[in-house]
Amino acid sequence: MKEHIIEVLQQMEREYNVKVLYACESGSRAWGFPSVESDYDVRFLYVHTKEWYLSIDQGRDVIEVPSKDSLSIPVHPLLDMSGWELTKALRLYRKSNPPFFEWLHADLVYYEKYSTLEKLLALEHKVFSPVTCLYHYVSMAKRNFRSYLLGEEVHHKKYFTVLRPLLAGKWITSNHTFPPNEFEILVQELVPEGHVRQSIEELIAQKRVRAEHSIKLEPSIRVLNNYLQQEIEHMESMMKIMKASEKDTSTPLLNEIFRELVERAWQ
Repeated sequence: MKEHIIEVLQQMEREYNVKVLYACESGSRAWGFPSVESDYDVRFLYVHTKEWYLSIDQGRDVIEVPSKDSLSIPVHPLLDMSGWELTKALRLYRKSNPPFFEWLHADLVYYEKYSTLEKLLALEHKVFSPVTCLYHYVSMAKRNFRSYLLGEEVHHKKYFTVLRPLLAGKWITSNHTFPPNEFEILVQELVPEGHVRQSIEELIAQKRVRAEHSIKLEPSIRVLNNYLQQEIEHMESMMKIMKASEKDTSTPLLNEIFRELVERAWQ
């Protein structure tokens, strides 16, 4: 699949007149619990030509293949690719956008040029906001818990949509750094041995062998529901204590990265 992903990225460069800087895996494969039918959720950064940036009209700043944008070559049905134009990505990075941080912390990197990842990670300490990321993850966990897990019968795979953001939030409050993408690392570091951890490990094992179309409603897991409810309440209390950074010192450095990458990409 990696060869096909690179082929699609290169074709995208030709047809959309852009240069791809970085591409990685996101979603369940990046988190370490894909099912046998999981998509390849590829996320990437790209730059346009200098002329594109000097236009008085701002152009579209995303490319989504094959959902919204087409290519002249076939795209594998399990491949979902979404990319951000560099200035859009850097503005979100400055705001401590958690999905973008996840891209930069991906273990499965398909493509990189011009030391893009190294340059961006060197500024992480300036842009990372524990409060911003904690709010994102706790809000996601709370919303998904209410949406998917309050019934007597639930889809067990939905536990991951609550557990992963919740544990990411716990990592932030414990370490004051951005959490690793790998779900099992979060479990090992943050969930003590016992019934809760055993239930989580059983869910991971089930998800890896089950086909998506075979997943059906099953009785909710009481020990996990109780754990999630308590931890969400605890994380909400932590958000009230933590303070956000007020001073932006990253913009000049991000501007330098942008200019350098545009120059190098189109030399």
